[in-house]
Amino acid sequence: MFFRKKRISSVDDRLKHIAFIMDGNGRWAQKRMLPRSLGHKQGAATFKKIVRYCFEMGIKVVTVYAFSTENWKRPKEEIDAIVNLLKEYILDGLQEDDVRINFIGEKTSLPEDLADLLLDTEEKTKEKNKILNIAFNYGGRNEIVNACNKLIQAGKDKITENDISESIYTAGLPEPDLIVRTAGEYRLSNFLLWQGAYSELYFTNIYWPDFDKKQLDLAIESFYSRKRRFGGLNKKEGEK
Repeated sequence: MFFRKKRISSVDDRLKHIAFIMDGNGRWAQKRMLPRSLGHKQGAATFKKIVRYCFEMGIKVVTVYAFSTENWKRPKEEIDAIVNLLKEYILDGLQEDDVRINFIGEKTSLPEDLADLLLDTEEKTKEKNKILNIAFNYGGRNEIVNACNKLIQAGKDKITENDISESIYTAGLPEPDLIVRTAGEYRLSNFLLWQGAYSELYFTNIYWPDFDKKQLDLAIESFYSRKRRFGGLNKKEGEK
């Protein structure tokens, strides 16, 4: 196939937004008899490489699932490692790029210093062109509930789909065309439930720390091989 013969250099408007469930950091480390924190460290390095590659190809919006509302159940040392990596690798490194960073998720329940850091990063990068959504303390169901409550508080007595789309964290952005999940799990795990209604899904057994440009090329190749109907019919299928 074309994409296997030649690395992808650019994408077209069919692929404006790609999202990643970055799974398998801990298992990658355990397989090598290393601390789980080292798996997250390697995963953070992969994150930066993959995000930059996406923007180099012309993808306008990238969303990554960094930390879910359920991840607080993990051991404190692992949570601390993830938060520290968020500060060290993601904020410091990507602010150097032409990237607007949005944190999607519940900020009000975060420690004050961390919430302030996220808000400050959003403010500092708001004029930049490439858009990176980092889902932190995020849950898809909670996002929809929050959107509905916001609309009720605004006086809405009848809520439409468009109302919700304009009230969720990613309001104003294109919905994800492709959602990629690594590490062999075949579910969305409460990620972009509203936005991903018509997303193409791509699953791979590769652990996130081992996910590289070649693996992303394969995911994009798969995306372009599919026919997106959005509930309708292709022209030939609709012909009598």
